Amino acid sequence: MKKEKKSKISYFQSNFTSTVSVALVLLLLGIVAFMGILGKTFSDELKENIGFNVVLTEDVKPEQIKALDTQLKNSEYVSRYKYISKEEALESWTKDTGENLVDLFGVNPLSAEFEVYVTPDYADNESLKLVAKSLENIECVDNIVLHELEVAEANKNISNMAYILLSVALLLLIISFALINNTVRLTIYSRRFLIHTMKLVGATPNFIRRPFVISNMFNGLIASVVAMVLLIAVYFFLQNVDGALVSSFDVGSIFLVFVGIMVIGVLICGVSAFFAADKYIRLNYDDLFKR
Repeated sequence: MKKEKKSKISYFQSNFTSTVSVALVLLLLGIVAFMGILGKTFSDELKENIGFNVVLTEDVKPEQIKALDTQLKNSEYVSRYKYISKEEALESWTKDTGENLVDLFGVNPLSAEFEVYVTPDYADNESLKLVAKSLENIECVDNIVLHELEVAEANKNISNMAYILLSVALLLLIISFALINNTVRLTIYSRRFLIHTMKLVGATPNFIRRPFVISNMFNGLIASVVAMVLLIAVYFFLQNVDGALVSSFDVGSIFLVFVGIMVIGVLICGVSAFFAADKYIRLNYDDLFKR
């Protein structure tokens, strides 16, 4: 009786340790997922600072400016834009360089222009060239100034950041699978003699595997819930520290991360339990004493 009670306590401790270990691994995966969302938000914000300048002709009329303003407002590629008059351009030039162009040339040589910033989908040189081509034939447009080198450099940095985040996420996913798999194997290892006993009384492999798979899938579910609770705690902590940091997380993205954590926890625990139980089903009695 005492031996049976001791065995149950040992099994409970093993399950508890397994659940906590899996929860910590899933917590790490959740943090990486949220870092990926932050990276995506940061790259989108960076792309929204990419754009071009639409330089207007000297004899541009107010109604032409208004028409172009309306066209830009209704364009799908525009995230934001700003009209800069000749006077504003001159004031900005004087402020930045300290030179008074009116004193040098006798007139204001600068042109009015629209400073246009595009949406992330159009933040590359090929898309910008297509947009410029659609605008350059407008009567009041004198020139389209593209910043190709800056755009290429920005996209290169964004791509490098995406590759680094993806590599880290993939590496952590592999490590997480290995850690969870090892944790589940150790849990089932502690019950290997029970598996052998069930074999001796004629239980089929499916009958033996089923409770281990279901039990570990349930442990994976509990672990995922624990990980989600910890992530929520981290979220509120960061909100108190820096609210802008967590402003990128909408309800949809948080829901997807939580569903992903739950699926990964349940799936990996279930698959690991299946193969671990199968391993001990196939072993002979003498082999059960080996790790």
